[in-house]
Amino acid sequence: MKPEAVVDYLVNWLREQVAQAGAEGVVLGVSGGLDSAVAAAIAQKAFPNNCMALILPCESQVTDRLDSQMFLEEFNIPYRIVELDNVYKLLLTHLQSYIKMEGSRGRLLRANIKPRLRMIALYYSAQGRNYLVLGTSNKSELNVGYSTKHGDAGVDLQLLGDLLKTEVYELARYLNIPDYIINKPPSGGLWEGQTDEEEMGITYEELDHYLATGEGEPQLVEKIEKMKLVSEHKRRMPPIPVIPRDQ
Repeated sequence: MKPEAVVDYLVNWLREQVAQAGAEGVVLGVSGGLDSAVAAAIAQKAFPNNCMALILPCESQVTDRLDSQMFLEEFNIPYRIVELDNVYKLLLTHLQSYIKMEGSRGRLLRANIKPRLRMIALYYSAQGRNYLVLGTSNKSELNVGYSTKHGDAGVDLQLLGDLLKTEVYELARYLNIPDYIINKPPSGGLWEGQTDEEEMGITYEELDHYLATGEGEPQLVEKIEKMKLVSEHKRRMPPIPVIPRDQ
């Protein structure tokens, strides 16, 4: 991969997509992680005066917020902080009044509210500015469904969707993304101590190698293919039954 050529291509692609939609720029969530930093840096190149970043803490680590702010200020990207903690707690109280689940399933059930609240905030900001919502998911995550439906997957454009995680790291180094972001363990920030690789049960290196070559240990291949199968619904529009007209 030639990082300079890829960045130039993505900048032009982004401008074309926004123009075709009759929009004026993009808004995206910045989490303090690698993918959102790379997406933000490219978006700013495409729209120096029409790129807005939102920091959307929701029971988040303070370090993630500080890393996001330092990065955005260093790259001169306008941003706003939208606190979602109180909204999350109030909504969760109401939801748990009719269904409450414990254990790992309950933890994930509660955690998935967070990216869906962030989606609402992003679309509110985008609609108010005539911007599009820019997603930050990479090809590795999208292939195995490592995203929240109608949450971080609820976007207008997936800028990094054809880049493996390892390729995003290449772009990050080319774009001079700070080391404090590059060296951070990838995490969706769903709960304290959560990391992508631990939750998926595989490393990005293993996943990317299989996606790029089709090769891997049998158990690994079986796991990845199962993840792809059960998450297929996340990669397509809701099915619509085609009713026979003689019914």
